[in-house]
Amino acid sequence: MDVIRTKKRADVDIGDEGEDLVLATLVANGDDISPLVRHAFEMGRPMGLLRQLDFVVKKKEAEIEAMCKTHYEEFILAVDELRGVLVDAEELKSELQSDNFKLQQVGSTLLVKLEELFVSYTVKKNVTEAIKMSKNCMKVLELCVKCNNHISAGEFYPALKTVDLLQKSYIENIPAKALKRVIEKRIPSIKSHIEKKVCSQVNEWMVQIRSSCKIIGQTAIGRALSNRQRDEEMLERKRKSEGLNMSGVEDRAFSLVVEEDEDSAMKFDLTPLYRACHIHSCLGILGQFHEYYYKNRLLQLNSDLEISSMQPFIEYYQTFLAQIAGYFIVEDKVLRTGGGLLEPDQVETMWETALEKITSMLEVQLPQMKSATHLLLVKDYVALLGSTLRQYGYDIGQLHDVLDNSREKYHRLLLEECRNQIVDVLGSDTYEQMVIKKDSDYENHVLAFNLQTSDIMPAFPYVASFSSMVPDACRIVRSFIKGSVDYLSYGVRTGLFDAVRKYLDKFLIEVLNESLLDIINSASISVSQAMQLAANITVLERACDFFLRHAAHQCCVPVRAAEKSQGSLTAKVLLKTSRDAAYIALLTLVNAKLDEYMNLIDGINWIIEETKTSGNEYMNEVIFYLDSLMSTAQQILPLDATYKVGTSTLEHISNTIVGAFLSDNVKRFNANAVMNLNVDLKMLESFADDRFYSSGLCEIYPGGGFKGCLIEARQLINLLSSSQPENFMNPVIRERNYYALDYKRVAYICEKFKDSPDGIFGSLSNKNTKQTAKKKSMDVLKKRLKDFN
Repeated sequence: MDVIRTKKRADVDIGDEGEDLVLATLVANGDDISPLVRHAFEMGRPMGLLRQLDFVVKKKEAEIEAMCKTHYEEFILAVDELRGVLVDAEELKSELQSDNFKLQQVGSTLLVKLEELFVSYTVKKNVTEAIKMSKNCMKVLELCVKCNNHISAGEFYPALKTVDLLQKSYIENIPAKALKRVIEKRIPSIKSHIEKKVCSQVNEWMVQIRSSCKIIGQTAIGRALSNRQRDEEMLERKRKSEGLNMSGVEDRAFSLVVEEDEDSAMKFDLTPLYRACHIHSCLGILGQFHEYYYKNRLLQLNSDLEISSMQPFIEYYQTFLAQIAGYFIVEDKVLRTGGGLLEPDQVETMWETALEKITSMLEVQLPQMKSATHLLLVKDYVALLGSTLRQYGYDIGQLHDVLDNSREKYHRLLLEECRNQIVDVLGSDTYEQMVIKKDSDYENHVLAFNLQTSDIMPAFPYVASFSSMVPDACRIVRSFIKGSVDYLSYGVRTGLFDAVRKYLDKFLIEVLNESLLDIINSASISVSQAMQLAANITVLERACDFFLRHAAHQCCVPVRAAEKSQGSLTAKVLLKTSRDAAYIALLTLVNAKLDEYMNLIDGINWIIEETKTSGNEYMNEVIFYLDSLMSTAQQILPLDATYKVGTSTLEHISNTIVGAFLSDNVKRFNANAVMNLNVDLKMLESFADDRFYSSGLCEIYPGGGFKGCLIEARQLINLLSSSQPENFMNPVIRERNYYALDYKRVAYICEKFKDSPDGIFGSLSNKNTKQTAKKKSMDVLKKRLKDFN
């Protein structure tokens, strides 16, 4: 048992020694022994751990003691050496104190000099700094003086650059606070002063440019007029060279080339404006200046648009429109070169404001105008204004609309003025054929209006078929066409030729034709006037084609194209009607004059006892009047009109002769009266045949003659002179010899036929008292007509 215990104890000691070695190794290495401590307490063996720690402590003490014993001798030696060093140190300290004392004695003088040097350096530094500060102040003051000089000289941009230099480079480095405060306080005042000065210069420029706008506008409009005239000359040359091979109204639009370097009036100076923009840009308030400029110019525009009620519009319209034109020419240049000073919308707003005012003014003033010339002048100037501003990009559509709306007013005035001229011409006309004595007059009065009937130049003096009113009326028509074309050209947006044609037709119908009808229907017209008027209307009717060609020529429309597409004027038909009315009036007057002569037929002796060989006196007067009438008609009227006058007058004479037999004034007539009327009729028939063949009418009307117009009177005389008047009731004979006679008229006339002596001594004048065969036949005719009726 003891052996076993001894063995266990020995094992425990061996185990403890192993753990002690492990613990000692950990401690020697400086490792953490907390795991062993934790393990010992967890195993419930803390005492063993304590013993191990004691073992480690003892082991270390043994090592320390062994080491101390090993190094003790060396330590003693080291201590001895250290003591020797201390002695040396004391000696060195004593030497150092001696040297330091000596050094202090020697360097005290140098220290004083050094202090003086430090003071000198400090003074130098301060003086240098003061000089630098003074230089800065001097530079600042120099800049201030320079700025003042620039401002005094009106050089605001250099002044602003100087102020900007002060602010950026000097103001922060100004050592003098008082100077700095003064400068900081004055800089805003300087900028404000510059702004006011610049605005003042801009205001002066606005006043100056406003006064120049009228000249600028007049110059631009005058240039537009020159371009228009040049284009008209080119168009005229083109018409002659190309035979009017043009397309119409669009070719009439002229182009205005803006050449600002040609006229000094157009070289207006915008330098003050550019300078103001630049200066306000430097001030950082460019937008504010833009608004300032726009508002002030808009105020000027509104002032320019004010209309004077104390002055007639016709006296100031050119100045007014030229002012507006100049204003917008200036604004266009400002828009293009002002660097954003004006926006396109602002210019458009100003133009719309002006356009609204102009159009409203024209809409009020144009209808109130009493003269076509004045209205044309205004329209022409407005059109030039529009053409001028259109080249600068302004919309002028509303101006064209106003001119379009006023064309009816213009043509009413033009028609009225031309009506007065036509009335004066008709009233002052002598209604005598024009006598043209030289070729220049022939060209002016005949060829100028294509009134010639032949291309051969006549011999002078030349007697025209018309009176002086025809070329005078043609001149008025030509002036009307020109006035109409002048108004409808350059701006009025419509078919030019169609419009001119319409107004030309209206003029010819409502003015010329109506004026002619007034003369025709007047009670004071004479036969010669009516005849000449009919001849004049015939010429005017022929001149309508010339008027149409002239209108096409003025409108730059090829004549063939105009005639092909439009045909003739409506007025031509109405002039034909008026010509017929003139013929009717002429025939009415001629018949009235013939009635004066034919009324003498009632005064002849219807129961005359003997016949005459020379006819009745009234017939000589009738034939003389007819000869004068037909001679004049042959000279003045066309052959067809002459034929119409001849046939109508002779028919009227025939009807008058027949009417004389039917008249209640003639109670009875005898064969001698019939024989005398037969002589009268033969004289008239001879005149009719002679005039018909001598006038050349036989070539135009080969199947008829003037003699046929007397057929009723001739057949009545033949019937009353016939030995067998009862043959009238024979259809065949009546159809051949008496077809123009009416049953009732013949019956009434035959009742008046009394072929028996009248008066107390009638039986003595008639040798044959028996009833003749002629009387028997007449009685049979009377009876049969009475039975027929």
